[in-house]
Amino acid sequence: MRPTAGEMFLLGFRGPHAPAWMRDFAREFGLGGVILFDYDCIDKKYERNVFGPAQVKELCAEIHALPSRPLVFVDQEGGRVRRLKEERGFAPLPSARRFARLTAIERREVLRPSFQQMREIGIDVDLAPVVDLDIDPDSPDIGSAQRSYSADPKVVEDCVDALAEAARSMGLKLCLKHFPGTGGAKVDPHDHVMDLSDCLTDAQVSVFKTLLARVPMVLFSHGVVNQWEKATPVCLSRVAVDRVRAWAPNAHILTDDLQMQGVQKLMSTGEACRRALRAGADLLLIGNNMKDEQRQAADFARELLLACETDSSLRAHAESSIERMRKLKSRTEDPRPSI
Repeated sequence: MRPTAGEMFLLGFRGPHAPAWMRDFAREFGLGGVILFDYDCIDKKYERNVFGPAQVKELCAEIHALPSRPLVFVDQEGGRVRRLKEERGFAPLPSARRFARLTAIERREVLRPSFQQMREIGIDVDLAPVVDLDIDPDSPDIGSAQRSYSADPKVVEDCVDALAEAARSMGLKLCLKHFPGTGGAKVDPHDHVMDLSDCLTDAQVSVFKTLLARVPMVLFSHGVVNQWEKATPVCLSRVAVDRVRAWAPNAHILTDDLQMQGVQKLMSTGEACRRALRAGADLLLIGNNMKDEQRQAADFARELLLACETDSSLRAHAESSIERMRKLKSRTEDPRPSI
């Protein structure tokens, strides 16, 4: 398994080009994916990976040329959460709340230029749509940022249908987030441990169950649901993973960024990697934006390999995750959108 352990990692980095450490990592372990950011949280500047369409296209080509051809991911939800901004030459995309108010025709018209541009420059996966219900319009990470389409599941499903259709026509992959739904959370998981135990609803969970049939990739939040697994973020919870696997056995399950304080206040990044894999996650997201652990990436991979050597159950989880990642890559089309 050694040459392919890196298939379980989705890594971020600093700079406009693929750095040497990432090239070494991909050469030694393979690499599942790379995530791009425009804003560097450490330097507090919009000088990270994204400077313009031509530069991003060149960067995506560099990443795709690495061993195991990593996929390129980006958070391009629209509104405040979009790494590819208009002022840098990228197509506009409204917030989820604004998008939900558009007509069906207007939705297609606004999606097509953005999705087509993403594929043309080499983006493989858009980490969107957010399908958290707008339970609390003032919630710090969802409602107040207009990242939710609606409190009405039917409106959310209609919006996701529009995105899924547009993405499919362009060969762009999408990812539902943030399981099991964080729209009622009182804190931001970037800064705090987030307890969803008292605000999670059956209607919200059902949204994910329904939409996984249309978008078979889902990002697990750092929310804690004590009635599922006490004091355990769902991205590290076997109970949560088993629930999704029962609905969609072949779904691709990603953790949210393991460097967020919703996890870091409980454990180290390395321990979180081991627990997420043991739970059954496919891709371990380490953005290296809130913390700079670029140089430790190889250590995280080696620690997982060592753990797998002594734990047959963990090794079985790893092998299944790697196989799912290989299949996802094999189904990723060339960036030649249909017209």
